[in-house]
Amino acid sequence: MASAPPFTLPTLSDPSSAWGPPANEANISGLSFEGAPFAPFSKSDKLGKLADWTQDPTRDGRDQRSGRQNYGRGHRDPYQAYGASTATSFQFQNTEDESTFSVVDSSRTTAKPRATFGQSGRGGVVLRSRGGGGFQGRGVARTGGQSTQQRSGAYQRYGNARSGQTGMDNSRGGQRGGGRGGRRFGWKDYDKPQRLRDSSVNISPEWKMLEEIDFARLSKLSLDIKDGADVDTYGFTYYYDKSLDRPGGITERKLQVIDTVFYNPTTSDDPVIQQLAQNNEAKIFATDSILSTLMCSPRSVYPWDIVVNREGDKLFLDKRDGCPLDYVTVNENAAEPPLESAEGNKDSINTPSSLSLEATFINHNFAAQAVVESNRKHDFAHPNPFHNPDEASEPLGSRGYRYRKFNLSAAAEDEPLNLIVRTEVDGAIKGPTGEDSFITIKALNEFDPRAPGAGGALDWRSKFSSQRGAVVATEMKNNSGKLARWTVQSVLAGADQMKLGFVSRANPKDKSRHSILGVVGYKPRDFANQMNFSIANGWGIARSIIDMCLALEEGKYVIVKDPNKPVIRLYEVPRDAFDDAVEDEDKL
Repeated sequence: MASAPPFTLPTLSDPSSAWGPPANEANISGLSFEGAPFAPFSKSDKLGKLADWTQDPTRDGRDQRSGRQNYGRGHRDPYQAYGASTATSFQFQNTEDESTFSVVDSSRTTAKPRATFGQSGRGGVVLRSRGGGGFQGRGVARTGGQSTQQRSGAYQRYGNARSGQTGMDNSRGGQRGGGRGGRRFGWKDYDKPQRLRDSSVNISPEWKMLEEIDFARLSKLSLDIKDGADVDTYGFTYYYDKSLDRPGGITERKLQVIDTVFYNPTTSDDPVIQQLAQNNEAKIFATDSILSTLMCSPRSVYPWDIVVNREGDKLFLDKRDGCPLDYVTVNENAAEPPLESAEGNKDSINTPSSLSLEATFINHNFAAQAVVESNRKHDFAHPNPFHNPDEASEPLGSRGYRYRKFNLSAAAEDEPLNLIVRTEVDGAIKGPTGEDSFITIKALNEFDPRAPGAGGALDWRSKFSSQRGAVVATEMKNNSGKLARWTVQSVLAGADQMKLGFVSRANPKDKSRHSILGVVGYKPRDFANQMNFSIANGWGIARSIIDMCLALEEGKYVIVKDPNKPVIRLYEVPRDAFDDAVEDEDKL
């Protein structure tokens, strides 16, 4: 086998400069450079690609857009560089035609198309729209007048004119999603102001956070609890005005301002609960408004807070004076709830705080007007425990207080865990057998169907009699949390019916004059099923939070709903955390 010829590297002389071979040397170590192509260069030249398989040779390094030739943005024409014009000397001159040669088969083939995300596997097509288409503190409320106190998610709304479902932006109401005039899913959502709400209570730096629970965990809980039993009853109720339930609908009635007084003190200030706690009737005490807020917390959007007082082996769930639990929300669960003035709302009467005051005013006056005041009334075992005729000048409103006991034990063999709740009923109805049954009376209000935050609601005046189901369905969507709380309060009180009044403004620009358009009655548990609300889930939430609070040491705590997240937090606070606010109210 022949050996390879020897190869030795030529010896190069040291150049006089650091760039290139010496200009005055024709040959180096016997090598001649005469006739060899040489490209001049400059220090600013950059080393390019060894081979570029992606560049279109027909463009010659230039970008052709809009019918004209524009040179590259990053660099000018590479042939304008110093010395680049001689680069053609190094190019390979191809003598054969290789335009027809390719290593990849680019010919088109006919194949059976596969089913994609936008198609069905059986040859059908799945249509998709692009992007988707006067109230005072200390638990006293007067109905004579209004008090002067005081999310930007992408969505798609659908409508079906035949079934009565509403909420679509298209004025025709019979098409689905993304049609002409409809709002596309996510359209210009980037341009919306971020919805940031303030907490219902100022969280002090000295407060210590103990627990944080998200709503996803609470929604998975469940506990079956038997109906409660009356421990004691107080107050009286008038009988319900049955003319409001006329089958053909009632003639529009003016909502009257009735001077009556209602009492709703917190748990610890209730003298009846204080006496029951001394007699060891139960370990946990609450009111129906506080307990219902806790049981329906996964449906809440606006912030709220509940004060927890741990005294000995007793647990008291309280509310602060003037807290959100004393007021009624409006369109809290709408896809686009009402905006505050700072968020671009030009109508000051349609802000969440103003609408809440208006809705609370309507509820108290409607409850007083929906009963017939006469000598014929249902008296409970004891008179109203909060009313002092020597101090109150207004007449007492129709309200009965039923203190009911519930056993929260998970099993019959477990040790009883008794809870006493002060529940309220607003009226009475004579049953078929002549016995009195109790009802709760609430009111839904319409402010302006064309205003921002209306939630796609129908015009009640023109649609309530003909499309009552659609009106109720829209309210179930926009006020899911409020209706769930009212339903739980009716179940806790043992009410046989819940009367919902539909009250609208006489003029959309005037929040002081209202009209009653109609009343719809429901059985509380049936209404909960229609709303897809589980009473067992509410009891599971209440039991888990109560167990968490019973494990705490004696002291004061606060459960706070985060204003912008579906989360509740438990804080440990000083004993005098809210005493300053009470002293300020006493001074006023």
